[in-house]
Amino acid sequence: MGADTALNNIIDAVDRIKQSAVASRRTFIVEVMGRYCGYLALMSALATGAERVYMHEEGVTLNDLVQDTEALITGFKRGKRVGLIIRNEMANEIYSTSFMKALFEEEGGDIFDVRQAISGHLQQGGDPSPFDRILATRLAAKCVDFLAEQILSPEPMSAVIGQVRGEVRFTDLRDVSRLLNRKYGRPKKQWWMDLRPIAKTLAQSAPRSQNGRVQTLDDRPGFPTSSV
Repeated sequence: MGADTALNNIIDAVDRIKQSAVASRRTFIVEVMGRYCGYLALMSALATGAERVYMHEEGVTLNDLVQDTEALITGFKRGKRVGLIIRNEMANEIYSTSFMKALFEEEGGDIFDVRQAISGHLQQGGDPSPFDRILATRLAAKCVDFLAEQILSPEPMSAVIGQVRGEVRFTDLRDVSRLLNRKYGRPKKQWWMDLRPIAKTLAQSAPRSQNGRVQTLDDRPGFPTSSV
């Protein structure tokens, strides 16, 4: 099961959650897998229009939770219908998904309800996406050719295969320790973290008022329809 398949499963689940809650005043905290790597959390937040994403790379502080609570309260008072928060499963050991749910629900009072959804192994189920199927075929073909070359080589090389800057490449096994954060089992250089500012820019914690009417990002030309 590849990352693309897991991401598609997350987005499908979140879309269903949003559609079912569009008529309510409710915030959902969706916990996604990924261990100490925030790739799935950040990408799913971008794709679903979540206004907040918690990742282990950034950590979670009490001040973050206070500010997010205030933003949720302000948003719902201004007419917000649904709140969506994506949380990486290892974002913080103390501030768990259940802790956040209890905190937001207590502070939200009768302004909004809070529900949590833990995707768990649902991310790993289902059929592989077309992208993952094609990628698996490409990797297998490259590996067979690589093994044939190494068998005939006087000094065979051990390597790992993967996508690097969109291209299928081999990386010498001796270089893996240099590229990997062994403590957290993730790359030292995570290209997807460059997209973090985009997620913050697109996040909309509250409807905006323009000419005396409530306006959300959905009302602006060029923005996709969203229930958040």
